[in-house]
Amino acid sequence: MVDEGAGWLGIDLGTQSVRALLVTADGTVLGSGSAPLTGRRDGVRHEQDPLHWWSALCTASRSALAAAPPGLPVGGLAVCGTSGTVLLTDGSGRPAGPALMYDDARAVTEAARARKAGLAVQDTWALPKALWLLGEYGPGLRLRHQPDLVATRLLGQPPPADSSHALKTGYDLEGDRWPEAALARLGVPDGFLPDVVHPGTLLGEVCARAAEATGIPAGTPVLAGMTDGCAAQIASGALRPGSWNSVLGTTLVLKGAAREPVRDPTGVVYNHRAPDGTWLPGGASGVGAGALAAHFPGVDPAAMDERAAAFEPSGTLAYPLVSPGERFPFRAPQATPLLLGDPAGDADRWAALLQGVALTERLCLDYLHHLGAPLDGPLTFTGGGARSPYWNQLRADILGRAARVPEQTEPALGMAALAAHAVSGSGTLAETAGRMVRVRAVVEPRPDRTAAFADPYARLVEALHERGWLPGPVAAHAQGRLNRDTSAS
Repeated sequence: MVDEGAGWLGIDLGTQSVRALLVTADGTVLGSGSAPLTGRRDGVRHEQDPLHWWSALCTASRSALAAAPPGLPVGGLAVCGTSGTVLLTDGSGRPAGPALMYDDARAVTEAARARKAGLAVQDTWALPKALWLLGEYGPGLRLRHQPDLVATRLLGQPPPADSSHALKTGYDLEGDRWPEAALARLGVPDGFLPDVVHPGTLLGEVCARAAEATGIPAGTPVLAGMTDGCAAQIASGALRPGSWNSVLGTTLVLKGAAREPVRDPTGVVYNHRAPDGTWLPGGASGVGAGALAAHFPGVDPAAMDERAAAFEPSGTLAYPLVSPGERFPFRAPQATPLLLGDPAGDADRWAALLQGVALTERLCLDYLHHLGAPLDGPLTFTGGGARSPYWNQLRADILGRAARVPEQTEPALGMAALAAHAVSGSGTLAETAGRMVRVRAVVEPRPDRTAAFADPYARLVEALHERGWLPGPVAAHAQGRLNRDTSAS
């Protein structure tokens, strides 16, 4: 059983901040903390200073622990990071340069080489970036994923990577091994990639030096984590087959649960593996709330939501990519943000961006249906975007299906649940998460609003197909589901 008298710490290394959450076994939040992160964007390139992750974690963890009852033991912690973010380090885990972020698209040539070698990778995945880094720095250094860097600081020595973060570096989850023959053809030297363990594996304990910097008690168990999308899925409780979680943050990630992997010959949908061996299929789109921040820096989102309600549907059609290139529900490195039509003003433009994300979300679900993925379980909204009641209702209306909204929508909760499950060694992760996740609301779709967005959806699907981004069979499947009840599929 999970220790009822302990606190469980989840740490989320996000794009814009590091967040820490301390919770009890029943999901009561004892403390939370965050610290901002900044990055550098230059065209297709996106970098962050990996040492900033550590300093932000120290700030966030101290804030989270400050409100805890005196003497409360921390039963364990786990860390999630952005999927596909990598860096090079020396043998001691010291960074050799900046980290290449999850949506950095400089390694297009290397991605094509990897696919030619038989590996189903996307242009922004970690393996192409690893090959690019290898070409820039040469052999002698080691590849690490984002959580590996902070785990090195927590433990005092480099740990193995978890298989969830290793997936986009080419790790074969079904065979539970690196594809050594293909990697050798690509010139990847021995020792360049880390050893890999399953999520929830004990990596070690917080060392004295890290305890002084972070406020986390020395000796606290550190468990191998999962990617931010998987962490958010755990935080949603969507772990039973047919359940799905839609994480709306800077970008949009959909993660579901299935008994078998969902096969996608294009590699757009990929499958993580849960600690219990079941499969977590999903994909990560380039659209999301980051487009709002780019178009409207410094505005009050709630005030803009209120004004946007007058434009349903908007007179403008948007495909609000945060940066060039799309990876889900289709692969199109050449894709660019779309804004079709002239908005009537800022409120209409804001409405178009909100609606564009929701329309893309619907296309993602239609693509999953096209692949035969199970969609008959509950849908949950998490991520920063789920803090907006207006956007939640809009999304449910456009999707035509109900959505649960938990009290806590942060991936850090998922890492706290993973740590609690791993340390207890009993029950299932779904059961542990079920005790921690508290549903705040269930948002029901309004049929008249669903019908009102059918035409904008059809026009967006057509526009994406006309540009050569969305394959014809997928577009036809999406159009064919327009007048069908999608509330349970």
